Amino acid sequence: MKLPGHKKRKHVAADISTKPGRVRAERELTLGDHGFLRESFQNLHQISDEMWRSNQPNPRQIADHVRQRGIKTILNLRGPSTRGYYLLEKEACEELGVTLIDFQVYSRDTPTVERVLEAKKLFESIEYPALMHCKSGADRAGLMSVLYVIFRLGEPVSVAVRQLSKKYLHMREGKTGLLDAFFETYLEAEKATGIAFEDWLVTEYDRVQVKEDFLKSGKGRLRLDWLLRRE
Repeated sequence: MKLPGHKKRKHVAADISTKPGRVRAERELTLGDHGFLRESFQNLHQISDEMWRSNQPNPRQIADHVRQRGIKTILNLRGPSTRGYYLLEKEACEELGVTLIDFQVYSRDTPTVERVLEAKKLFESIEYPALMHCKSGADRAGLMSVLYVIFRLGEPVSVAVRQLSKKYLHMREGKTGLLDAFFETYLEAEKATGIAFEDWLVTEYDRVQVKEDFLKSGKGRLRLDWLLRRE
């Protein structure tokens, strides 16, 4: 319960150029962001010869990606942050000569037309090999992996949606199922009319309606995001 007039304190970034600031940032990564769980499990998968997907990497894991896979670009699907996990990732990328691109997407909402088309342009312009990640590597990474397979690899949506599955820890039960609903709505239209994905996106896709239909169905009632402590 929030008291009247209570305001959430704005997070102030740690100064990682100082020892206390670095200790704080590492604590935020390891404990606050559950980085200790990702030490032994990266949810790492190769999508193609040039693209990988994973959960949030720590600096040591970023160095491993560069050394073992030649990663030149990292797509951070969580967006920029003042938290330790981001500050340390940014520093590691700068030191290793990796291009870090902040491209925020959402796991519990229907994607906008603009963001989907921006993702297409992004996949056409970045330097490969590349790695994309969110926090868990399941939902936002799943969404972007589907789009990558559609736009970059030229596969049909019916094949690309395999990137959204329990194999990658994606759960369609709960509000993250909105991502599945987005692609399933297209597949229904494709079956009925044969319309291409991008044509449907810019001419027929009703983002608000897809979301309303999903929520009315009751599929988003499970609080798996809370149970799994996902963003």
